[in-house]
Amino acid sequence: QVELVESGGGLVQAGGSLRLSCAASGRTFSSYAMGWFRQGPGKEREFVSAISWIGHVTSYAESVKGRFTISRDNAKNTLYLQMNSLKPEDTAVYYCAASSKGVTADHWHYDYWGQGTQVTVSS
Repeated sequence: QVELVESGGGLVQAGGSLRLSCAASGRTFSSYAMGWFRQGPGKEREFVSAISWIGHVTSYAESVKGRFTISRDNAKNTLYLQMNSLKPEDTAVYYCAASSKGVTADHWHYDYWGQGTQVTVSS
């Protein structure tokens, strides 16, 4: 069992930045690939980014490539998402998730999920 708790969401103006964190507890954090997903108002959950268990492989959705950076600190059992140049269309609840299947954009391959943190970008 892995417990995941996101933090760092909030309200920011377009062009601004936020850094999300995901604190993990329970089974060995470093044995899981980790991902970020988001769900905007009236939209389906979508993949944002993922990172391998030691951070050597990353993947990004085209919509965030060049603006968002995923990273992890296995010593602190924490996953991060640095979000720059935020746009109103980035408004969503952001979820972190743990995958035993490696780096993947497919949400059904993730075993554990956090409760989400709201990010709102005003125009």
